[in-house]
Amino acid sequence: MAICQAVPHGPPKCILGDILQGCDTNITYDYVVIGGGTAGATIAMRLAEQSFSVALVEAGSHYESQSLAALPIADVLPTGSDPTTSASIDWGFVTKGQPGANKRDIHFARGKCLGGSSALNFMIYQRPTTESMQQWVDAVDDYSYAFDQVFPYYKKSTAFTPPNKKARFPNATVEYEPSAFDATGGPLQVSYSNYAMPFSTWMLLGMEAIGINKTNDFNSGSLFGAQYCTSTIRPSDESRSSSESSFLASANFGSLLHIYTSTLAKKILFNGEKQATGVEVSSGFSTFQLTANKEVILSAGAFQSPQLLMVSGIGPSESLQRYDIEVISDLPGVGQNMWDHPFFAPTYRVGVETLTEIANNVLNLGAEFLEYETSHAGIIASPISDFLAWEKIPNTLRANFSSETTAALSWFSDDWPEAEYISGAGYIGNVSNLFAIQPKDGYQYASILGVLVAPTSRGNVTITSNDTSNLPTINPNWLATETDQQVSIAMFRRIRAAFQSKEMAPIIVGDEYYPGNDVQTDEEILQFIKNNLMTLWHPAGTCKMGTEDDSMAVINSKAQVLGVERLRVVDASSFPILPPGHPQSTVYMLAEKIADEIVRGL
Repeated sequence: MAICQAVPHGPPKCILGDILQGCDTNITYDYVVIGGGTAGATIAMRLAEQSFSVALVEAGSHYESQSLAALPIADVLPTGSDPTTSASIDWGFVTKGQPGANKRDIHFARGKCLGGSSALNFMIYQRPTTESMQQWVDAVDDYSYAFDQVFPYYKKSTAFTPPNKKARFPNATVEYEPSAFDATGGPLQVSYSNYAMPFSTWMLLGMEAIGINKTNDFNSGSLFGAQYCTSTIRPSDESRSSSESSFLASANFGSLLHIYTSTLAKKILFNGEKQATGVEVSSGFSTFQLTANKEVILSAGAFQSPQLLMVSGIGPSESLQRYDIEVISDLPGVGQNMWDHPFFAPTYRVGVETLTEIANNVLNLGAEFLEYETSHAGIIASPISDFLAWEKIPNTLRANFSSETTAALSWFSDDWPEAEYISGAGYIGNVSNLFAIQPKDGYQYASILGVLVAPTSRGNVTITSNDTSNLPTINPNWLATETDQQVSIAMFRRIRAAFQSKEMAPIIVGDEYYPGNDVQTDEEILQFIKNNLMTLWHPAGTCKMGTEDDSMAVINSKAQVLGVERLRVVDASSFPILPPGHPQSTVYMLAEKIADEIVRGL
């Protein structure tokens, strides 16, 4: 595997190990993959291992040398809503003036590095439900997306390790379903942290108190219930397992896979027959072309895949003409249909150790780092959010929904949860900067995140110029519908009921800390939610997969862009719907599926 990176003056050079050697530009490959993130790294590696020559183009570089992102606990560092929290491995997106967030400007983290957002996410690994994937089938008229058909692709990516019972607390036992994984799967590591957050054990009791019982598995097609979740953590050293540290690190194909780091894709190139022929890229002060003999595969993510299509002439003709872009394929759906999962989190003082202690005690933090380095244990090995629960809102609260809300929610399948609850062992507030905002009054704090996983609001992505150096404008449009607002209010009341149950009482210190007992009416709760709303960083659907008679479809079920040839989009933007839960597993699945179909000539 050759890794190409920019040099101060001139074109990239290829680095193999520590040996610097010249690397031609304007070179030809079988496939050029744009974006070295979750999908791009996966599909590039799978094609190269089948003896295809592949160029992988990534605007960033290695997150391990630029950040602490390899440490599980560091997932709380770069993701704050405060726009100034953007990290060196982050694109720095900011969505401005969102009405659903009471006009706040909110940082929307996206990975700018090999591994992409798999280097920034909270490492939660779980899979969608059987019936939600049937809705995907219906949307694209292709049975190959049924859960039982894609299940082997979910398994293919993952190497599963059971929980280390000796390392975990005795009262943090984990149930799991071994058949959800294959012994031959990988290289992505899926496991359980050696350190279980003490608060999560109490959250389990709170969930049971409100009727959400413990279940065994979130990886075999069902989600209702509560349990410690699997995480993309490498058991050998308790570090983050990203697409870069798994797929790319395991690649060994000589010169077949060339990785161009610090290299920005500027434009997809086409011939007169509307066939993609390659990509124009820039690195340092150089601009050059990478030619694709077979196909160009776009895996730049939910924001930049539609951007790159548009600056290359594929998208809504009116938007393209505004920036003097020649229209190659008029596809009005490019940049539209954006799904996302927003969340909020009430907070209580608790009598167990949480992130608050680590954030406020430098000496303790040093001791924790030493424990992590010497034995791969302790809180540094924890992703913090290690416990999940899912439900449809119960009938007692559904009675408050309007008829319009009830009708809107009926679209989602019977096994599609409307609410996800995530353990948040710390003060959350408006998520501006999770380490910095921990109260310094000597108390410990814990929250439960309420995540809207059946959202009915849709956003969009639009370009601001014909140059990918300028970030596109993102509009998540959170809480735009009455349905999303009413479900969010119901989630708040469910979280409050869990915290105030007699089962959680032994660890609760005083009354509700934030927002406090003065917040009672639906309107007061909604204002709290809007003032503290944050994204769970799950944008999807902006290059929607669909049928040719769907006016908003951008790609077909083979991920091929409509109206042109030899061009595919493979990442979360490809989703026709955003299935319930955390999408990284489905991004890996899609990359595995499309790579396999390419290899088999389907």
